[in-house]
Amino acid sequence: MPFEDINVHVRLKLFALWCSVMFFYIYGDYFQLYETGQLQQMSEGKMPFAGNPQGVLLGMASVMIVPSLMPFLSLVLPVQISRWLNISFGGIYSLIMIVAFYSGWYFYILFGVIEIILTLHIVWYAWTWPKEASNQ
Repeated sequence: MPFEDINVHVRLKLFALWCSVMFFYIYGDYFQLYETGQLQQMSEGKMPFAGNPQGVLLGMASVMIVPSLMPFLSLVLPVQISRWLNISFGGIYSLIMIVAFYSGWYFYILFGVIEIILTLHIVWYAWTWPKEASNQ
């Protein structure tokens, strides 16, 4: 019996891509805890950015809100809004990861490259979103 291939709707592709991006963000941050001295710095209250720890954590949480919500929003928002948000945030989060390559640890660089590829795919799928329902 031959395998059957199906057309996957753009919304589902975007949903899956944002979910994958989030997994890489989470695992990258988790694995980063194993870097030499990382836990010691955290226990001493040292933050990756200068400033009030509450403010820094609020800022970091704010950055993670968008990719955390985008799987859901990609499925439920009207097409034009979803398309625009995916193009915009896909591009923004690609740039964020390019800037975030401060760590020389190989796992972080590998995850960062994959995250950039995924977010650029988000931009591509949203940009080329078919206008006809039969071409989805």
